[in-house]
Amino acid sequence: MTKHTTWQLWRDGKVIDEEAKLLRKKAADLPVPFDAAAKKDIQTLVEAFLKRNDALGLAAPQIGLSKRIIAFKVKDFDKKGVSGKGDWEVLINDRITQMRGEPEVMNEGCLSCPDISVEVTRATEIKVKAVDLDGNKVNKRYTGFLARIVQHEIDHLDGRLVVDHEGTISYPKEKEAFFDKIFK
Repeated sequence: MTKHTTWQLWRDGKVIDEEAKLLRKKAADLPVPFDAAAKKDIQTLVEAFLKRNDALGLAAPQIGLSKRIIAFKVKDFDKKGVSGKGDWEVLINDRITQMRGEPEVMNEGCLSCPDISVEVTRATEIKVKAVDLDGNKVNKRYTGFLARIVQHEIDHLDGRLVVDHEGTISYPKEKEAFFDKIFK
């Protein structure tokens, strides 16, 4: 499996145990200042994210790296891919330090849980403490849909996936037998 393949809980009607185990594991922090291995892991995630045109965000565990690194779009959410450097951000060793606002329910999909959508309740405003691409400590505030994206990606770093939320799970009728075995 290449390092840019998206790791999934299931594929082709089968649960993928090895990938599920890593996806459900709490990811490790990177050393700061970044050593050569950390720089390589960051670059691997950034390249994988930038090559995709179907993702609002990507977390390192989704490409088989159990490290606290996420990349995500910060604008043009309805367009495929990212255009320039100002269209996306990377956070390393990120932690949510505050959640505010009226909780909002919305359907979410996930590259690691293909063919389903889940109603997920999330805060509409968050504050995050992290390290940026240059190794500098940053404190960021995200609101609205962007707050949802960042929370979704940070969930991956904590071993939590959309299916772990308590919302309604929707899936295609033709895959009902498979998903009924998993979710019921």
